[in-house]
Amino acid sequence: MTTALRVLLVDDEPLARLRLRGLVDAIQEPRCEVVAEAATGSQAAAWLREHGCDIVLLDVQMPGADGLQLADSLAQRQADQPGLPAPLIIFVTAHAMHALRAFELDALDYLTKPVRRERLQAALARAAQRLSERGAAQAQQPLDTSGAPGAPDTADFVTLTDRGRLLRVPIAEVLYFKAELKYLTLRTASESHVMDGALSDLEQRFGERFLRVHRNALVARWAVRELERHAPTSFGELDGGDSAEVADSWAVRVVHVDEWLAVSRRQVAAVREALAGQAR
Repeated sequence: MTTALRVLLVDDEPLARLRLRGLVDAIQEPRCEVVAEAATGSQAAAWLREHGCDIVLLDVQMPGADGLQLADSLAQRQADQPGLPAPLIIFVTAHAMHALRAFELDALDYLTKPVRRERLQAALARAAQRLSERGAAQAQQPLDTSGAPGAPDTADFVTLTDRGRLLRVPIAEVLYFKAELKYLTLRTASESHVMDGALSDLEQRFGERFLRVHRNALVARWAVRELERHAPTSFGELDGGDSAEVADSWAVRVVHVDEWLAVSRRQVAAVREALAGQAR
C-alpha cells in the first residue's frame, strides 16, 4: 500500500481548515493525510522545526506572520541547510493578487477559495509527481559543479507557462531539453512541457550539469544511462548532417523514460567521457 503524503494545514479560520481537511480526506488518489493544523504562520513554523511533512496547504493572509513570510522563511532554511527535506507549498487563499509573489517563493500551486475538490486533487497529484521525481533524482546522485556525487540543487529552476499557468520546474528534475521547430521540450520523468527559449541560453546557464549531445539536445549528465551505435535509419534524420555523419549514428538512452536521443559524431567523445566519470 502506498504511503500517504503528509499534509500540514495552515489557515487562521477554523471552518476553512475543517472544509480543507474534508476535501483532503475525500481524495483517494494521491492518498494524503492531514498530520497537523496551525492557525498562524508562527505556529506552523514552530511545528515544522520539530516535525516533517510533504506538503503545506498555506493561507496567505493571517494574523502575525502571513503565509508569504512563512514560505520565505522555509526557502531561507532550505538555502542554509540544503540537505534538509523541504515541504512543497500549495497556497490556498481568497485573494489572487499574491500569485506572482507566491511563485517567486517556489510555490507548487496557488488555489483560490472556495477550493474545488478537482482543483485540489490536481495540485496534490502534481505534488506527488514532484516528490517522486525528487526522490528519483536524488537516487541517481547527479554530479555537482565540482564533479563529486551529491544531492541535486533544488534552488535552480526553470520557469515556464503551461496552459496559462506559471510553473517552476527544479532543474534537478529535468532529464533533457530538446529543440523542436520554434520551441523547446522540457522532459522530466513524468511530464513533458513546451517552452520558449534557446538551447544556447540554457547551456550557458546550466552547462556544468548538462551535456550537449546534439545541436538539438541537452541531457542531464546524471540521466545518461548508455551510449550505443544505432542504424542511420533510426537517427540519421535527426542529425541532418552529411553522409559521413549519418553513416556513423550514435544515440544515448535517458533514464526513467527509456528514450533514445541522437548524438552527433563530434559529441561522442564527450558523452563517453561523461559516462566514464559516472562509473568512477
